Amino acid sequence: MRRKIIAKILNILGNLLIFISAIVLFLTFGSAIKEEVKYNISTLINYNYDINLVPPNADFSIIIPKIAAVAPVFADTDPFDSGKYLPVLRKGVAHAKGTSYPGSPGNTYLFAHSTDAFYNVGRYNAVFYLLGKLEPGDEIIIFYKGEKINYLVDSVKVVSADDVKYLGKLGDGNTLTLQTCYPPGTTLKRLVVVAKEVYY
Repeated sequence: MRRKIIAKILNILGNLLIFISAIVLFLTFGSAIKEEVKYNISTLINYNYDINLVPPNADFSIIIPKIAAVAPVFADTDPFDSGKYLPVLRKGVAHAKGTSYPGSPGNTYLFAHSTDAFYNVGRYNAVFYLLGKLEPGDEIIIFYKGEKINYLVDSVKVVSADDVKYLGKLGDGNTLTLQTCYPPGTTLKRLVVVAKEVYY
């Protein structure tokens, strides 16, 4: 009788641990999976996001049509101080302090989804989950001080978490660098997208 009770308790504990693990996995990767499914469905039905994407403001916002990413951008965020950038990333995308502003010479550096744990993943942190879907030639639109500035993706790569060279000037012309953690929900590496400003 005692063995049966112990077996039942162990069975309940085992099931409870499996349930808790499933919830933690969902909280960690749920947003990424949702964005992935949404992207794949839109690709299957050939849905064009261009007509439905509206910037949250004209002061500083980003739109990436291919992955339906839309978010406000918060200027002059210290990329080396998690106490400063984590609260910003809960509201949108961060512009790295000390880098150029859109439309100005140099490199504009924007980052999102730099989480240290699943409970820091907020609504806008999912905005850069699909950056890896971008390819050279894809469009990125920045709204800055009432101006619309267009960029085309030049390269997409995975780099080490401590690689900071993308915060500096990248070649000639005006560039835009987007950065997120990779794989989504972790801080192991960084996914970096470099785009060049284009004029229409």
